[in-house]
Amino acid sequence: VVLFSMIGTAVLLPDLVAVRSLWRHLQRGRVVLLDDGSLTSRDKELLNLHCGNPEIISLDSVVTDPFPRGSCWERFLTILDRRKDEYWIQLDSDTVTLADVPEVRAAVEGNRSFTMLSGDDGEIGALPLREIASALYPDGPADGHIQVRIESRMHQIGRDDWRYIRGCAGFAGFSAQGAGRPLAAEFLDAMKRLVGPDVVTWGTEQVASNFQVANDAEPVLLPARRYLNFWNEGWHGDTAFLHFVGSHRYDSGAYARVSREVIASL
Repeated sequence: VVLFSMIGTAVLLPDLVAVRSLWRHLQRGRVVLLDDGSLTSRDKELLNLHCGNPEIISLDSVVTDPFPRGSCWERFLTILDRRKDEYWIQLDSDTVTLADVPEVRAAVEGNRSFTMLSGDDGEIGALPLREIASALYPDGPADGHIQVRIESRMHQIGRDDWRYIRGCAGFAGFSAQGAGRPLAAEFLDAMKRLVGPDVVTWGTEQVASNFQVANDAEPVLLPARRYLNFWNEGWHGDTAFLHFVGSHRYDSGAYARVSREVIASL
């Protein structure tokens, strides 16, 4: 099992919170980090101390062509290239594990990919592309965020054998021996036909990640109540995992408070 994060010196401490808090409850996995090029020698000393001499991959070393460069594509492609013999867990630096994660443990032990959901609407599960589009966007194709534009047009792809989950790439597991770049490349071509050059913008990597997980065997959908995106609306008593989305990391001092509590408990 691999715990994998993209990291830079600006998010060193948050990433340590993310990795250490998950490892505390999962109790397995080696750490692999994708360095954006900014890690210093002092950063690496701290990472060696806290993460057991993790493997560090240079972002610039990841070959992306014909995929986009930037916007987290290097992270996603590294997973696809390396998942043949290991189970890879993608973990964003703005996440904190609060309690035991039996659903994740079961997914790993069963070698089933998983994703946390983007919200309650993701609980419809992994569905064929035509059904996803009609279920999430009953009024037809929509404009706005790139993810919305792609998802609401998925019925136009015309592949009845492909499925999709409305998940979140901030925390996702990729089973060993799952599909690699060829399937992702096919889907990339389909996205290009839907939205044109905008396929290189922020957000398309998450759509690709959702698609990849959905088309693995028997993917696990982590319950949204226990694995939660934080939108400054609080969480439940049985919530085990929080993803502090974007600028919401700074709302109400919640992230700092939870991080201090977790650090104190390590």
